[in-house]
Amino acid sequence: MGRISAPERRESVIRAAIAEFARTGYQGTSTAAIAKRVGVTQPYLFRLFPGKKAIFVAALVRSAEDTRLAFERAADGVEDGERAWQVMADAYAQLISTRPETLLMQMQAYVIVAATEAQGDDLIGEVVRAGWMRIWETVYLSLGADAERTASFFACGMLGNTLTAIGLPVNAGG
Repeated sequence: MGRISAPERRESVIRAAIAEFARTGYQGTSTAAIAKRVGVTQPYLFRLFPGKKAIFVAALVRSAEDTRLAFERAADGVEDGERAWQVMADAYAQLISTRPETLLMQMQAYVIVAATEAQGDDLIGEVVRAGWMRIWETVYLSLGADAERTASFFACGMLGNTLTAIGLPVNAGG
């Protein structure tokens, strides 16, 4: 078995960071926990990333891109907006059922934006907003460039996110 390259190790760190940050948030996650999950030392972790914030930002970017790609792949080649809505919703449901840390990372991202900006740090907010806009654009184009349908899609998705995050079935209350 060969050695793992630095880019592969970096990817492992990002995936581990998503899992850790999703569970315990930015403040509650230590770099020691991330390093332990990956099986590396903290000094090695800091050779790959300059600090905890850089790891968090990489996890935010990856989590948003995973979501965007799930939508893009699902809707690829689908011409009908109604069908695109359904395949994207199904793909997202599959993503969060098989990798719930993706959803929980999103929720952590939304929470931390206000806190960091209140402290004068706009970087995380900029990263979260840019990721959101890339996801929006993918869904918007897949739904025939219809802003109202796109907003409805995200409204339904956020309801599902909230119910899933608090441990209720997606069809609860309805």
